[in-house]
Amino acid sequence: MTIREVIEVLSGQILVDNHELDNDVPMGGAADLMSDVLAFGTEGMVLMTGLTNPQTVRTAEMAGIEVVVFVRDKTPPPETIALARDLGITLIRTGYTMYEACGRLYNAGLPGRGLVKIENNSW
Repeated sequence: MTIREVIEVLSGQILVDNHELDNDVPMGGAADLMSDVLAFGTEGMVLMTGLTNPQTVRTAEMAGIEVVVFVRDKTPPPETIALARDLGITLIRTGYTMYEACGRLYNAGLPGRGLVKIENNSW
């Protein structure tokens, strides 16, 4: 799926445009715990989150995530927007809840990571 298609499916609004809209994103994921993003995020995925602080953008950069979608029509503060511009992260906003945004993207053909099995506090 392309970034353009993500925006269309989510009726999204671009907040920071750092990538060509025809660039592909291989999969999607969602989390509000940035430790989960670091543990289970996949390079290139689009991340849906309700967190709008700068740490979200820093975590996305560390995980190799280039597109972040803020759900529930949240607008990040100016420092988050500025950091995303500096780090090359595209930011999008949607009015859908995280559950609805994930469901719409999955239904439109964007896969997730699949099953994750955790044993003895490691995976």
